[in-house]
Amino acid sequence: MTALVLRLLPVLLALGYGVLAWQMSARRLAQRLARGSVALDDPGLLPVLDRLGAALGRGPVAVRVHASPEVNGLAAPDGQVFLTEGMIALHRQGAVTAEEIASVVAHEIGHVSLGHAKRRMIDYTGQSAVRGVLGLLLGRLIPGLGPYLAQTATRLIAARTSRGAEFEADEFATALLLKAGIGAGAQISLLEKLDRSGATQQGPAWFASHPPVPQRIARIRENMTRWQG
Repeated sequence: MTALVLRLLPVLLALGYGVLAWQMSARRLAQRLARGSVALDDPGLLPVLDRLGAALGRGPVAVRVHASPEVNGLAAPDGQVFLTEGMIALHRQGAVTAEEIASVVAHEIGHVSLGHAKRRMIDYTGQSAVRGVLGLLLGRLIPGLGPYLAQTATRLIAARTSRGAEFEADEFATALLLKAGIGAGAQISLLEKLDRSGATQQGPAWFASHPPVPQRIARIRENMTRWQG
């Protein structure tokens, strides 16, 4: 029994480290977002966001605006939905419509409703364990390169998992937008605009956290056809 415990010790330590690291990271993120955000009160956006809340069968959707120039939306681990100031600025400039902003919010609600934050914690913990074990094994076989190869392998796994979650959140958003009477056309047009602006560029596809925009649009069109049919 002692020998078995000693063999499993690196895995157990890696799992424990993964849980602790995720919790600390989530706490820091929540604190940073709370300090740097305010409640969304744009009168041009609230009515369309209320339609999302009605389609969900609940009250108004609470959205906060994070003081960041990046064009983005995100769902915090505690379930709050954020838009960046950069995204809101595009709406104020007339570059994106209220419906297109609603498509971002619907996508982030999808992440919350589908439990992606909890899943990321589980995935991160497992990936930490895999990285630790691979690092030990490969470190013996390929001294000097083992830890690097282990890190690369876990990055590939994490990216693939993240892309799957993005497809799921897109699918949820499409269904919600159709139910709200907004339509998924706004979802497609916003992705096209962001792609043309270069805001969706991520580097090598195999390390990307989001699927390529053409793939996302094709999947959204498939969902539209299936549900509207």
